[in-house]
Amino acid sequence: MSNCINSGINKICVLTQFNSASLNRHIARTYFGNGINFGDGFVEVLAATQTSGETGKQWFQGTADAVRQFIWVFEDAKNRNVENILILAGDQLYRMDYMDFVQNHIDRNAEISVSCAPVGESRASDYGLVKIDSRGRIIQFSEKPKGDNQKAMRVDTTTIGLPPHEAARSPYIASMGVYIFKTDTLLNMLKWRYPTSNDFGSEIIPAAVLEHDVQAYIFRDYWEDIGTIKSFYDANLALTEEVPKFEFYDPKTPFYTSPRFLPPTKMERCHIKDAIISHGCFLRECTVEHSIVGERSRLDYGVELKDTIMMGADYYQTESEIASLLAEGKIPIGIGQNTKIKNCIIDKNVKIGKDVVIHNKDGVQEADRSEDGFYIRLGITVILEKATIEDGMVI
Repeated sequence: MSNCINSGINKICVLTQFNSASLNRHIARTYFGNGINFGDGFVEVLAATQTSGETGKQWFQGTADAVRQFIWVFEDAKNRNVENILILAGDQLYRMDYMDFVQNHIDRNAEISVSCAPVGESRASDYGLVKIDSRGRIIQFSEKPKGDNQKAMRVDTTTIGLPPHEAARSPYIASMGVYIFKTDTLLNMLKWRYPTSNDFGSEIIPAAVLEHDVQAYIFRDYWEDIGTIKSFYDANLALTEEVPKFEFYDPKTPFYTSPRFLPPTKMERCHIKDAIISHGCFLRECTVEHSIVGERSRLDYGVELKDTIMMGADYYQTESEIASLLAEGKIPIGIGQNTKIKNCIIDKNVKIGKDVVIHNKDGVQEADRSEDGFYIRLGITVILEKATIEDGMVI
């Protein structure tokens, strides 16, 4: 959304589906008012709904199907002389001026343009990989290849401008899942050419490469897909580094979020190292290292937080409410005394008691313990939203 605003793109549709109520609320609070002027534009949430007909009884079956189910919106755009449609993924962290991408698409008179980035061996199998010719046209597309199929997609990335030492580290070109379509081309593909294809990345783009002029736009700046627990965790904690690869602090291209009008954070005799502390927190004689502490968080005496993302809380409990809960043997929102937490994501409005240890010292990689308020993914412990972790519990 912020990339669109900073790029001067003011006609935006947001297609939402899974657990979308809080996302819809966030969009309504953030992008209406707050000094953001869309002029003759709009931000419209298009939530998955059931409509008439057999296909209308289904949720979105994929990215392309989501656009297809709202095809009338894009037909209306065509009637208002919107020549190109930019399609973005919602689970990525990067800063891009989309107008550079759009201008490249127009200059090359492409039917479809795909934003691409060089990637290394370890990440290549997570993405659709492409090969391009000397004119920038995509001539081959392979969705998340493995083994020999992956090796077959290796290319010399010095041809796209990488210096030799970087090209050796990043011998693949990955699709970012960011596309521009000529409006006519998009409507024709979704309605007539590929009416049963549900996904852009795995179905429509690979097929289109064989029949259309699909151009690659090479993006050389920071880009991270945060669609998995591990990538979300790593990308967030990377922000705590002294010189992070991705900076939020750019006055020319700010990131817009919902104003919450919270007071500054209060810290009493704390040890904080390589951390980000959000607004409205209360930290008392605790240690926070290589961690992110979300808004309205409460960390009590003796708490140790390391390599952890704490999402914070949606509301405050007053000092008297906290004292009353503790007197009744109940656990308030936040983290209780002498609790030690490492390598963890703590979702919103979690209540963690005193003397708790969350460490995963046995290195368990995968576990589902939702009845106990947590699960483990790739060794990262995730405490579920609104969960209660009782006093003295060891995870």
